[in-house]
Amino acid sequence: MTQTLPATTVAPSRRWWTLITVGLAQLMVVLDSTVVNIALPAAQADLGFSDGDRQWVVTAYSLAFGSLLLLGGRLSDLIGRKRTFIIGLVGFAVASALGGAADSFGLLVAARALQGAFGALLAPTALAVLTTTFTIPKERARAFGVFGAIAGAGGAVGLLLGGFLTEQFDWRWNLYINVAIAVIAVVGALVFVPNFVRTGARPKLDVPGTVLISGALFGLVYGLANAETDGWDSALTWGMLAGFVVLITAFVLWQRRAAHPLLPLSIVLDRNRGAAYATVLIAGAGMFGIFLFVTYYLQASLGYSPIQTGLSFLPMIGMLVVAAQLSTNLLLPRLGPKVMVPIGMTLGAIGMLLLTRLDLGSDYVPDILIPLMILGFGMGSTMPAAMQTATLGVDREFAGVASAMVNTSQQVGGSIGVALLNTLAATAATDYLASNLPTTAAVAAEAAIRSYATAYWWGAGFFAAGAVLAALLFRRRGHGLSVATPAASVDAEPVLAH
Repeated sequence: MTQTLPATTVAPSRRWWTLITVGLAQLMVVLDSTVVNIALPAAQADLGFSDGDRQWVVTAYSLAFGSLLLLGGRLSDLIGRKRTFIIGLVGFAVASALGGAADSFGLLVAARALQGAFGALLAPTALAVLTTTFTIPKERARAFGVFGAIAGAGGAVGLLLGGFLTEQFDWRWNLYINVAIAVIAVVGALVFVPNFVRTGARPKLDVPGTVLISGALFGLVYGLANAETDGWDSALTWGMLAGFVVLITAFVLWQRRAAHPLLPLSIVLDRNRGAAYATVLIAGAGMFGIFLFVTYYLQASLGYSPIQTGLSFLPMIGMLVVAAQLSTNLLLPRLGPKVMVPIGMTLGAIGMLLLTRLDLGSDYVPDILIPLMILGFGMGSTMPAAMQTATLGVDREFAGVASAMVNTSQQVGGSIGVALLNTLAATAATDYLASNLPTTAAVAAEAAIRSYATAYWWGAGFFAAGAVLAALLFRRRGHGLSVATPAASVDAEPVLAH
């Protein structure tokens, strides 16, 4: 017999199993942005593609993922979150298996693009499931603490897992591992993820809006990726970025008059949510810089193996998890994001500044360990608070697309961070080499150190700007959205089928 209950009525034990399930999915999507990086040299040797082609293994994923996120989030609102979640898991697993079995460069790139497309379906749906399942403030805080920790630590976990799988097994297992994770998550989704059934009229998909925003995000991510490889003087780079500006402007104008907008502008124009999206974008830019340049430093300058590099990030992950739980359960309910996010961003800036002191003679303890732990605590104080605020108070009907904006902000921030920091670091290295001829091995090693320090200085600037922006934009406690249950759509209230 089918019983219909209010959408918020989910048994407590089932809620926590739901969190484990969506957490697995989120971990799979986030770690896949870094787990393959460590495997690239081995894959290149096996499949025989050039250094110039190598970046497409990473870029294909980020292009599909970044450009389709808002569509994926909206589809979860329209066709049901449980169904979308399972489709995303199965598709991601199939794409991963295809990539793992690839016998050519073209097939590997195609599989990575397919991974990105299904990841764009999966990531916002996972966060939307969490948003609509946990509506009791105290439980919601705990759940977002766990989820935010996974989102922040996934990149570092990817480095550790990628190093282990590449050294102990084969580069292909960096892709095959997703199949195992997805199978567990599918079983969890079938058993524990609640099935919300729409009782009102189903709104239509905003096709023009979808085309405009997908094209805009594609232009932005592609333009930044091209800047990373071909430089900022490339016509293609600026052509893509100009296309982004045109299309995003057209998207905003269309959303103001569309009958069924893909992204109602009220979602992003709310002051707290807008601040949260900006926070996630800036944190994404800084975090990707940490993983990228600290990894370069540990492997190229200090001679660490891939596994040693991954293990070096473990204390950072530990501090991130501790801070996420402490922040969401104790500090955020008392202080609010206006206090917590600037504190987290400031800690991120301090950690980056400490990294600028690294040289060829630095030791792991204390020169690397302490900055990484400070950065971990800072991100653990920032990400869960921002993610919880970004989805608070949104109508259930738009929970998916609001969640997609979180993922989009993080993805765009990462793309901006990698492109800008790589360019600035490369320029610093070139300038040092030009002023210290002839180029000996010692000069080249020092040039690399100078380039990393430049990236850390700019990363510290990102976090400092984020701290100021968050302090100015977030409302004071007691103003704006309350921490009560997210608003439900009156016209199309979903119910929970058992």
